[in-house]
Amino acid sequence: MGLMYRSFVKRALDIAAALAGLVVLSPLLLVLWVLVRRKLGSPAIFRQERPGKGGRLFVLRKFRTMTDERDENGAPLPDAERLTPFGAWLRSSSLDELPELVNILRGDMSVIGPRPLLARYLPRYSPVQARRHEVRPGLTGWAQVNGRNALSWGDKFALDVWYVDNVSFLTDMRIFARTVAAVMRREGISQEGSATMEEFMGDEDGE
Repeated sequence: MGLMYRSFVKRALDIAAALAGLVVLSPLLLVLWVLVRRKLGSPAIFRQERPGKGGRLFVLRKFRTMTDERDENGAPLPDAERLTPFGAWLRSSSLDELPELVNILRGDMSVIGPRPLLARYLPRYSPVQARRHEVRPGLTGWAQVNGRNALSWGDKFALDVWYVDNVSFLTDMRIFARTVAAVMRREGISQEGSATMEEFMGDEDGE
């Protein structure tokens, strides 16, 4: 059953969930698109290459949460200065993640799996940490319901690898249920003293 779920059932459920989500949430998506354009600028959808299953790159889609403000030299201002109250609300509510339903439908992502991180992290992973790419990245995952960005990188990767070794229907349903509760509580949005998660530079007790 475990292999069947990994190979076929999980993907079928992803397609059904993404289709249903896009249809049911289409009015909300339209409203958010308009608000993001007015409050944060254009384009409303943030696109960035992220590693997927096997480390293959795909274009992730999210609602933007920061402005494009720059300093006198043309460099972007620090994240904390570009993250507006509206952008912070989008992040805390996880509404900025909704366009990733398109990525799920395309097969780039799954509903449940390790979050897709920055492409520049790829050469920084240890062999054990790199195992997080043995499955499709997810809209939510085991690390997200156990601390999200409040976790250290080492703890986050350990949880990601645990998920890779324990993928099952029951595990995914457990994560989904806990995700709803975590979003309602708005816990672990960022690390203490930081607007976003600090950059992963390597090691973090990698093996």
